[in-house]
Amino acid sequence: MSVALRQVRGSARSISRRYREARMVVHAFRSGNHPVAAHLIVTRRCNLSCSYCNEYDNFSAPVEFALLERRIARLAELRTTIITLSGGEPLLHPELERIIATIRRHGILATLLTNGTLLTPDTIKMLNRAGLHQLQISIDQIRPDKNSRKCLQVLDRKLEILAEYAEFEVNINTVLGGLLNRPQDALAIAQRAKRLGFSGTVGLIHDGNGQAIALTPEQRETLKKIVALNKPFYSAARYDRFQENLAAGKPNDWHCRAGSRYLYVCEDGLVHLCSQQRGYPAIPLEHYTARDFDREYHSRKSCSPFCTISCVHKVAMLDKFREAPLEALLDLSEAYGRGRSLDNLPRAVRFLTWMFLTGRGRQFWTKAAVRLFGVDTPSESAARKLPVIQKPLTGSTDLD
Repeated sequence: MSVALRQVRGSARSISRRYREARMVVHAFRSGNHPVAAHLIVTRRCNLSCSYCNEYDNFSAPVEFALLERRIARLAELRTTIITLSGGEPLLHPELERIIATIRRHGILATLLTNGTLLTPDTIKMLNRAGLHQLQISIDQIRPDKNSRKCLQVLDRKLEILAEYAEFEVNINTVLGGLLNRPQDALAIAQRAKRLGFSGTVGLIHDGNGQAIALTPEQRETLKKIVALNKPFYSAARYDRFQENLAAGKPNDWHCRAGSRYLYVCEDGLVHLCSQQRGYPAIPLEHYTARDFDREYHSRKSCSPFCTISCVHKVAMLDKFREAPLEALLDLSEAYGRGRSLDNLPRAVRFLTWMFLTGRGRQFWTKAAVRLFGVDTPSESAARKLPVIQKPLTGSTDLD
C-alpha cells in the first residue's frame, strides 16, 4: 500500500472514530439515566506482577464467553455507550475477538486496557477486524526494575508495530508518583508517544485504597510539561482539574457517579463502584435495577475527595456539563487565563458555546446535532421500555 493511500485511509478512520466519540458525548448529554462507561473484567490473570497493582492474580481462568456475552447484552439493555475490557491482562483471553465483536454489534464503543507485552502484528490485526475503538497502554518508566516491567525499553518495539498496523486509536498513559520516582522517565515516554502519533495521558499512582499520593515539586513540574504536549483544543477537552489538586495533595469537591454513570463489572458479574472500591454494592449485573442506579447517582462517596480513577472523573465532568454547562465552562476557563471568563477558552470551544448555549440559534443547532448523531429522544427511549429513572429517590447513601 502506498504511503498516500495509507494516509487517506488513516484520515478516514480518524474521522469515523471522532464521529463515534461525538455521538457518545451527545448521548451522554441527552440523558442522565444510563451508564456512560462500564469496565468489564474478562480475566483476572496477568502475565506481569507489578508491585503496586491490586487487580490481578496468576492463576484465574478466563471468564467464559457465554457469560460475557450475557453481561454485554445486559449493559446494552442499560444503554451503556462505552465498554472497556480489562483485567488482569485481557489479551490472555482466548476469545477476545468475539468479545469485542459482540460489543460492536450492540453499537457500543469497545476499548481495551493492556500492558502491551503480548502485542504482535497478528494480534493487532485481530483487534482491527473485531472493531476495537481504542487501546491504552500504561508505561511506568524507561527501564524495568523490581516494581514494574511495563517500561519503554521492553515496550518500544510494541509501540512501533502499533503505529504500523493499528487501525484503532492508541493512547499511552504515563505514570507519576509513589514508587515510580523518576519523573523524567514519564516525560520521555509522553514525548515518544507523541512522535509516534499516539494520544497521551498521565496517571497518578494511588495507595491500596485508590487514594492519591501527593507529588513532589519535581513530579508536579513534569506533570505540567506532559499536559503542555497537547494542542490547545485537545487539552481543553481533556483538561483535568482533579489531577491538578491531587498532585498538590488537595482534595476535590465533586459528585462521583460510580455505580450509575460508571459501572465496574468484576469477573463474577457483580457491579462494584470501581476497581479500588470492590465489595460494594456487589449486586449481580442482571439484577441491577433503576433503583440501584438512582441510589448511586445521588449518593456521596467518602472516598471521592482523593480518588485517582480518571475515567470516573471524566464521566462526572460530562454530567457537570450536562447539568450546568456555563458553570462548567467557567471552571474550565481558569486553566487558560486569569479569572473565570469564557473569553479565556480556545476559539473552537467558544464557537461551540455560541452554537449550543448562548447563540440565538442554539435550539436549531441542538436538534441538528441530535439528528446528525442518531441519538434517541426521551420519548423514543421510553418506547424501547428500557430502565429509566422516573423521579429521584429521597436521601443518600454515604460510604464510610
